[in-house]
Amino acid sequence: MSAASSLLTEDQFLCSICLDVFTDPVTIPCGHNFCKTCITDHWDIDLPYQSQQKAKEKHDIVALIEKYEEKKIELSKTQAEILQMIQKEIKHSMELSKEDTNRQILTVKESVERSQAELIETIKEKQKTTEKLAEGFVKDLKQEISELKKRNTEVEQLYVAQQEKLRKQIIKLLPESDLKRVQQYEVDVTLDPDTAYPRLILSEDGKQVHCSDVGKNLPDNPKRFDTCVNVLAKQSFSSGRFYYEVQVKGKTEWDLGVARESINRKGEITLSPQAGYWAIWLRNDNECKAAAGPDVSLSLKSRPQKVGVFVDYEEGLVSFYDVDAEALIYSFTGCSFTEKLYPFFSPSLNYGGKNSAPLIISPVSH
Repeated sequence: MSAASSLLTEDQFLCSICLDVFTDPVTIPCGHNFCKTCITDHWDIDLPYQSQQKAKEKHDIVALIEKYEEKKIELSKTQAEILQMIQKEIKHSMELSKEDTNRQILTVKESVERSQAELIETIKEKQKTTEKLAEGFVKDLKQEISELKKRNTEVEQLYVAQQEKLRKQIIKLLPESDLKRVQQYEVDVTLDPDTAYPRLILSEDGKQVHCSDVGKNLPDNPKRFDTCVNVLAKQSFSSGRFYYEVQVKGKTEWDLGVARESINRKGEITLSPQAGYWAIWLRNDNECKAAAGPDVSLSLKSRPQKVGVFVDYEEGLVSFYDVDAEALIYSFTGCSFTEKLYPFFSPSLNYGGKNSAPLIISPVSH
């Protein structure tokens, strides 16, 4: 654009009345320019008096306006071209930015995937190590348990062997005729109904007991056995010697012996000296064992019909006799008694009449 054209500004072509580019411009005698309509509306003059010079000026102004409009159009085209170039640059920049962002996202994704793979591999390695350690620990633990079981079996076998040895020694020292000697310590024993299992039936004199198939509604009592078919005697002994006899004729199952005062009377009970019981029992009509913890099988020439129970409190001795055969059945030796002992009885379950015969505390026949 030339210097002359650069002097053309929009202000030179504005009507001072409508403030817009001249439309049909005219020049008044003072030399000012206006739109023909604007000056006609606001100044009531007679235009025909204008000279040829003014008409020429008018023509010049029109030419200037046309030139200005051309420059304006040219400028608009230039601005449009510049705007288009800017838009192209922005679009190109956006495309480059998008590609760069995608590359960054891809890089981050690959990095995360690598980290995940490394983490998974690390976890697998640690898991393998932990499994190996666990396998070793379990193996050692199993071996230790096996050794403990073996030692426990050895101890039990040793205990049973010692008990059997002592029993044989006692048999040698106490001849069968010794039953006559222990019978002199006979005591009167009666059953305590407050301790009886609810299905047990006691005789009025407290000398007989058997189990019924139907239970009874008995008052709650801390002394009572609530699960096991047991009953204790009313009498207790904390010194000296005592002896009593129980008829077991006609029964297929029974338990007999003595129990300390503090025994557990609720729930399931396992007979053993550790639990406070020194007893022998019969099962299946001919299987007799001593509840020595572990149980000791007893070899009997015949099934006892009457069992004698003898206790020497100070000596720590509990012996069982087959009264009719005048034979020692079994003896617990080396016992340590520190509290009251009660005679203990269990007629076992009725089994629909198969084991309905009662246990009978009978007087000693001298």
